[in-house]
Amino acid sequence: MPISEAQAQYAAALKAGQKCYKEAVLKGEYPYPQVLDEIFDEHLAAGRAELGLIDVPISKWVALCDANLGSEGIRDPIRCYEYLGRFYVQEGNKRVSVLKSFDAPTIAGQVTRIIPVWSEDEEIRLYYEFMDFYRLSRLYRVWFSRGGSYKKLQAALGFEADHVWTDEERKRFLTAFGVFERALDSQGGDKLDQSPGDLFLLWLQLYKLSDIKEMTAKELSASIKRILPDAKLLSSPQPIDVSTAPEQSGKGILTKLIDSVLLPGHLNVAFINDRTSETSPWVYAHEQGRLRLEEVLGDKLSVQTYTALEGTEPDALFDAAVEDGAQVIFATTPSLISACRRAAAKHPDCKILNCSVSMPFPGVRTYYSRIYEGKFISGAVAGAMTKTGRLGYIASNPIYGVPAGINAFALGASLTNPDAEIVLRWTCVSQDAISELRAEGCDMIANRDVTTERQAHEAYGLCRAEADGSLTPILSPVWNWGEFYVRLIQSIFSGSWEELGEKSQKAVNYWWGLSSGVVDVRPSEAMPESMAALADILKRGVISGQIDPFRRRILTSDGRLINDGSRSLSPEEILHIDWLCERVRGSIPGFDELLEMSRPLVRLLGVYREAIPPEKDGIQI
Repeated sequence: MPISEAQAQYAAALKAGQKCYKEAVLKGEYPYPQVLDEIFDEHLAAGRAELGLIDVPISKWVALCDANLGSEGIRDPIRCYEYLGRFYVQEGNKRVSVLKSFDAPTIAGQVTRIIPVWSEDEEIRLYYEFMDFYRLSRLYRVWFSRGGSYKKLQAALGFEADHVWTDEERKRFLTAFGVFERALDSQGGDKLDQSPGDLFLLWLQLYKLSDIKEMTAKELSASIKRILPDAKLLSSPQPIDVSTAPEQSGKGILTKLIDSVLLPGHLNVAFINDRTSETSPWVYAHEQGRLRLEEVLGDKLSVQTYTALEGTEPDALFDAAVEDGAQVIFATTPSLISACRRAAAKHPDCKILNCSVSMPFPGVRTYYSRIYEGKFISGAVAGAMTKTGRLGYIASNPIYGVPAGINAFALGASLTNPDAEIVLRWTCVSQDAISELRAEGCDMIANRDVTTERQAHEAYGLCRAEADGSLTPILSPVWNWGEFYVRLIQSIFSGSWEELGEKSQKAVNYWWGLSSGVVDVRPSEAMPESMAALADILKRGVISGQIDPFRRRILTSDGRLINDGSRSLSPEEILHIDWLCERVRGSIPGFDELLEMSRPLVRLLGVYREAIPPEKDGIQI
């Protein structure tokens, strides 16, 4: 380049360096390039690895570069050490600074990796995960701040966990990731706590890698803008606001008068199911809830139902609902959560809810019920009625809320029968749990709950095991989804929906119980009168707050003290229970033990979902 251009480039680089120096001094930070020997103890090294000649991201030297223009050529590779993902130049700092001043993305370098000694320290664990990923991909451009992310990236790109990247795959990925990083910078991504890799992995949950090639710069920036609220929450220690009761509006008379003009007087509501009500009792129960909603608020609503039959793309149903004018969408099963998130990003003015729990996504509100309150009451009845002292419990899947129900049942049983034992079986593991429990001597068995009227006279809920092999229903917790739907829609009409969103600034999970009417207990004709009286006393106590199922001394089956009895467990603690009480005989099954049909749901809502190996998607590069 002409000397005048070189001098101009030098002046710009010098100015940038001086600015960087002043900013570091003002922040009390060390303003010069860090020397590896100053921070590294050789005893902390488990070994060294010669990585050879690689392209090193220039951005790794932001705090290391001297802003000087040297006379050395820039074609020769530099020599440097890499330790915990940071590079320390041994020879070639001036070449680095020159290329940095020209915004070069990488520089060729002969790199020696210093491998730290393994420890449980989070930074060390993440680095060891990176080394495994580097062995497969030979990529330095992508870094994550949360464990398991490298495996999730492999899966998101459609690769097997041990897939070794080809040169072409690496080239295509780096091209796409580079475009994403530039668009992220334009949206202020450098001001977030997450790395570009964290945000890219979050983006891949809603979009495909190929979308980057098809999107315009404006469309890509808009798509990134849509995920930023999720990104901010993911770095929060408590990203979810659990709503345990219907919100009461705190607005004054004047505000209500204004709202009467601004708030909707009519709503278009859509329900999206993943199965038909004829094939799924769960969907049938929600259909009964929809009918109840129309019965109570029909003159203020227009309601449509959409079903994702086999071969139907759920995303297309959400688009169709919005095109048909839907202002509120209820997706009735957890399996639709990904489609809900994509629809929320695409249609931000539509209120979208998914029937699930513990989902940290602000664009989609979720709803479920505290069915454990009903389990507590049925446990107390079972403890009072048993003659053998052995109570069977059939659980569905190891997902959020289910262990709480098991333990609430056990605590209820110990209330009326301190010596009772609970024998636990899982339908996601065993195909004949009832026979197994009979063989264990259980004379009272808590089967699956009643979700619809047509189940009421079958062997659901708490049953007595008869000598002839039959089961007599006694009492069951029930789900009244109509109560939820009516109250939720009323909250939109009243404005408390917006109040809750403004107040929480988090993802909202509705988790209502007996006091809201969403949960109830239904006795059968065979239930003794004394037991009906007991159940009624306990129900009124739970509703009033005088009885708290978990405000007890609680020991786990492995001897840990959870509660000394002096406090109530928080909703978050109860929802995320992953332990079993000392009176429970059984365990929470691991993912490998589950029947194939149960695995998709456990991936979404499992109490150990973060530890489940990611499932690969279709090949994207």
